[in-house]
Amino acid sequence: MAENEITKTPSAKSIITATVIALVVAILVLLVAILPAEFGTDPLGTGELFGFTALSRDINPLEEQLEIHRNDYVEFELEAFQSVEYKYLLDVDASMVFSWIADAEVYYDMHAEPAGLGPDYAESFEQGTADRRMGFFKAPFTGIHGWFWENRSLDTIVVRIYTSGFYQNSTVFRDGGDYVRTIEPVAE
Repeated sequence: MAENEITKTPSAKSIITATVIALVVAILVLLVAILPAEFGTDPLGTGELFGFTALSRDINPLEEQLEIHRNDYVEFELEAFQSVEYKYLLDVDASMVFSWIADAEVYYDMHAEPAGLGPDYAESFEQGTADRRMGFFKAPFTGIHGWFWENRSLDTIVVRIYTSGFYQNSTVFRDGGDYVRTIEPVAE
């Protein structure tokens, strides 16, 4: 700064004006973003518009369920070129942890059918060949959710599935027929 330059001190009016503007901006940020994202409160409707209310649902790591969870284990023997489909009945947002393991590589398709709409409305989430998959699944809609496995080899392969989750029952689709398996809750 040159010696002859004079530094101006802001006037009381400009300080008050800047403070009021900062306060208005802070209130807008609170109403538009913070309340919808952190607390799920959306007084202006902008949280839903900008996707902030979805953040409030994702922040809490706890999600209460109305049902007691169930554990399931089942194995299927697949001879050469045989297949089986195994699905769980889950409500929207119900979750399960799963591990399936096969003696050798099988073709698989993890997919789901919305309740009441049938196979024409099935949605596939993952397909491929593997001898195992482990993970967590959260149902995007109410319906049956599970796997199709096919042995594309000449050897007999056993597929074992272990799950724990908030499903109601399971259904086996095999050899042109199907049957429902009752799975008891862990505790009552």
